[in-house]
Amino acid sequence: MTRTPNAHPLPALIFSSRWLQLPLYLGLIVAQGVYVVLFLKELWHLILGALNFGEQEIMLIVLGLIDVVMISNLLVMVIVGGYETFVSRLRLEGHPDQPEWLSHVNASVLKVKLAMAIIGISSIHLLKTFIAAGSLGGLPFCTNEMLVAMKETGEIAANMKCTTLTSAGVMWQTIIHCVFILSAIGIAWTDRIMNGSSQRAKPANAH
Repeated sequence: MTRTPNAHPLPALIFSSRWLQLPLYLGLIVAQGVYVVLFLKELWHLILGALNFGEQEIMLIVLGLIDVVMISNLLVMVIVGGYETFVSRLRLEGHPDQPEWLSHVNASVLKVKLAMAIIGISSIHLLKTFIAAGSLGGLPFCTNEMLVAMKETGEIAANMKCTTLTSAGVMWQTIIHCVFILSAIGIAWTDRIMNGSSQRAKPANAH
């Protein structure tokens, strides 16, 4: 049995401080449950209105469901990968349900995967915006009173008699999405450079 070496009190205290993150990950698990409730609520809404909704209404609801699933996937990556990287080992070696990416997860891999997940979520939001922007020029801008009334009647985006979008808003959402993509490319490129440097340093240290 391998014994854990005794550390001095101050380093041991600093190292043990990683457990302060545990409530944060437990909170994200609760948030995951909230998203499950939201998914079931939207799915039930789709089932009840399947015979009355048009193609655009169904498409918007389905995109909303996909959005919830992708955010849930992001939460799983943060919870599992973050706990494994920054708190403690999960010790899932040999477990049949161990995620493929968990075997080689580290801070760099987790960072790239999170960036790609955020791009996917942003893509869904941008697609919903483009669909809703199809009638942008023919609808008035929504006031607070109109939004409250539509919320009370359960009206969805495709049936709205006004719009919450502006041309500038659509433009800025597109720009932000492009910035996400450029940031992910920059993160992946930096990670590749750092890995290449470390690989070249290993043979040099061997000599």
